Amino acid sequence: QVQLVESGGGLVQAGGSLRLSCAASGRTFSSYAMGWFRQAPGKEREFVAAINWSGSNTNYADSAKGRFTISRDYAKNTVYLQMNSLKPEDTAVYYCAAGSINKRANDYHYWGQGTQVTVSS
Repeated sequence: QVQLVESGGGLVQAGGSLRLSCAASGRTFSSYAMGWFRQAPGKEREFVAAINWSGSNTNYADSAKGRFTISRDYAKNTVYLQMNSLKPEDTAVYYCAAGSINKRANDYHYWGQGTQVTVSS
C-alpha cells in the first residue's frame, strides 16, 4: 500500500508559478513510477506528467511540455510538479498517482486526495 499526500496548490495569477509536492509513504517509493493528473470542473481527469522509477524518463502531456517539470527526491520520498507560465485553463484539482509512466489513469494503482490550483486571469 502507498499513501500519497499532495500539497502546494493555491491561487496564482496568470503567468505565475507553483510547485506541487506529493509525499509518499508505505511501500518503497523508489520502486514506483509516479504521475500527476488534473481534473477541471465538468471535465474528465487528464494526464499531466509522469516520471519513471529511476527518474531517467519522463512523459508529458502536450499542454504541459515546456512549462511543467516533474521530478522526484528519493531522500524525501516526494515527487514534484514545477508549473511555470500558468494559464487560467490550468485551473483544476491536481492529483498525484503511483504505478505507471503512462497517460492512462487506469494504469495507476494509488491516488492522492488532490490539491486545488486556481489561475486567475
